[in-house]
Amino acid sequence: METAFPKSVSSGVKAKRLLKVVGPEDRLAVLINADPDSLASAMALSRIFWRKVKTVRFFRINRIDRADNLAFIRMLDIGNSHIRLLKKSDFTKWAIVDSQPTHNPAFAGIEFDIIIDHHSLTPDLAAEFIDIREEYGSNAAIMTEYLKALKITPSPRLATALFYGIKSDTNNFVRETAVADMIAFRYLYDFINPNIIKKIESAEFSRETLSDFKKAIEAMVFYKGMAVIHMGSVEKPDTLVIVADFFLKIAEANWSIVSGVYDQTLIVIFRNAGFRRDAGKLAKEMFDSLGSAGGHRSAARAEVLLDNIPRGKGKGKDYGKFVMSLIRKTSRS
Repeated sequence: METAFPKSVSSGVKAKRLLKVVGPEDRLAVLINADPDSLASAMALSRIFWRKVKTVRFFRINRIDRADNLAFIRMLDIGNSHIRLLKKSDFTKWAIVDSQPTHNPAFAGIEFDIIIDHHSLTPDLAAEFIDIREEYGSNAAIMTEYLKALKITPSPRLATALFYGIKSDTNNFVRETAVADMIAFRYLYDFINPNIIKKIESAEFSRETLSDFKKAIEAMVFYKGMAVIHMGSVEKPDTLVIVADFFLKIAEANWSIVSGVYDQTLIVIFRNAGFRRDAGKLAKEMFDSLGSAGGHRSAARAEVLLDNIPRGKGKGKDYGKFVMSLIRKTSRS
């Protein structure tokens, strides 16, 4: 199969087809851009293939720095390795969950057998098994449906991971959410360890995070209901996500747009609490011609190599002014 399933196909049919992709002699590598939703999804895929393949290993393309994500991994004992440790010859099958091959250059050069995601469908995807559900708020909800269809009762560890994956990716159901997310969330509740959830959430901020907030407050500019912040150079991209989520809580802000430079790349995070505009579409309008951009109605991301920014438009100068110029331009259109 080389195209995504039609929406009319049930999770039960999809789950049965998924099982046919692998055999008992296969060694499966699951590639992710690690966050709670993708890690929980990888765990669920591993459970589905338990005793059906020789081995399943997770490889992430990113650093994990956020205090809550580190607590999530530590408390649920989730094994994972950075992609630099991947030896392709060790594996016979390849899966990607909560992302698609074109979402990051680190995924390039791999012919995936399994693609399961809830982001916008990328054209020309090819794999034996493709399940893209753009209307879902989390990938963990998709994986929960597979487990239910296959009559696999999740362990407390797996249920807690999937529960928190849904919780975090929907921002407690404030972002785009399907009824399926709520059904999966309620189903998992009966199996979770609530104390672990409380501990993970209590680890959201560190002393370093407070320092980032201080810098963001000093840099914040309000423009037409938008809290616009340029953080300059950052040591980790997750800083921008934390700041964007936090500053959307300001009563006067319908948007938070936070930018920063990491590894010779301008990264811009969009958060939207309103109803009039779509964050994913705005990100594409501003940055799609320069790099990669996209997301959902309330949350989006753009990444542009600094070398791709035209001279006189922020190159070698203040990238915050460059982002603000694009915000002003798109707000007039």
